[in-house]
Amino acid sequence: MILTVTPNPSLDRTYEVPALDRGEVLRATAERMDPGGKGVNVSRALAAAGRRTVAVLPLGGAPGALVAELLAGQGIEVAPVPVAGATRSNIALAEPDGTLTKINAPGPELTAAESESLLSTVRTQIHAQVHAQVHTQVRTQVRTHADSVAWIACCGSLPRGLAPEWYAELVARAHHAGARIALDTSGPSLLAALRERPDVVKPNAEELARAVGRPLVTVGDAVKAAEELRTYGAGSVLASLGADGQLLVSDAGTYFGFAAVAAVRSNVGAGDASLAGFLAAGGEGPDALASAVAHGAAAVQLPGSVMPSPADLDPSAVTVTADIPLDRPLTEPAS
Repeated sequence: MILTVTPNPSLDRTYEVPALDRGEVLRATAERMDPGGKGVNVSRALAAAGRRTVAVLPLGGAPGALVAELLAGQGIEVAPVPVAGATRSNIALAEPDGTLTKINAPGPELTAAESESLLSTVRTQIHAQVHAQVHTQVRTQVRTHADSVAWIACCGSLPRGLAPEWYAELVARAHHAGARIALDTSGPSLLAALRERPDVVKPNAEELARAVGRPLVTVGDAVKAAEELRTYGAGSVLASLGADGQLLVSDAGTYFGFAAVAAVRSNVGAGDASLAGFLAAGGEGPDALASAVAHGAAAVQLPGSVMPSPADLDPSAVTVTADIPLDRPLTEPAS
């Protein structure tokens, strides 16, 4: 079972439009409404693959109730943390050429009590899954059997009211309970969490450049930056390089994965689908990287933030190699 934590979830509305003309009345050709947030998307991708997942997230107001309803409809167990503020609503405008314009609301400001409740709910979920497996409250058995929660995926930006060190606290508590952590965040919250040694971090090229404080122009630059994050405390680094593929840098070696995509329809949630594929395949090694690339490639060919099902995947299109093209320029250099 994979637990996901999304501190700042959303209700996402996606509209497909022929063109984005400022000041004009736009007629959408299609629309979708999905539960959103990076950890939520990871849970959605796991559920689409038939994997059991529990989503921990703060929910408030009518949008929060709708997010919970939509998740339940997709077969996802929800561990809600009630908050006073309303869950944010986001809007995305998708054009035929793949250009995506997003308007993300800030979301509610969490109180100190709500922040602690979110942390406590994660701990409760870990222990609940362990106790369901071993039928005992004995501490030593809890630690021995904590692999009943295979991974905890902590994903997304932090809402107002949560300090950058919040993820670091979550990683520390989860490790104390014996769980493995995959962290997908950026900026100060990523750097603060590295001191607690998350098992996997998943930056994109821009986030990776920001973390090391220098631009990335080639695949080799990205490899060096990922290696630097490991010296800061990351166990493994799964780096998304957009159209150029993905990197995995770990104790087991460095691997590069790529899959050709005929047409990009929407890249919303593609990185989250990649992380879901990586964790579902065990969360380590080239096979897990191949799964991540296949999930990401499938996601960008689907509308809005639709997560791929096994029928959408094309593993034969994926190439994973230890022969890293270090000198290959990035299609979109990260500054």
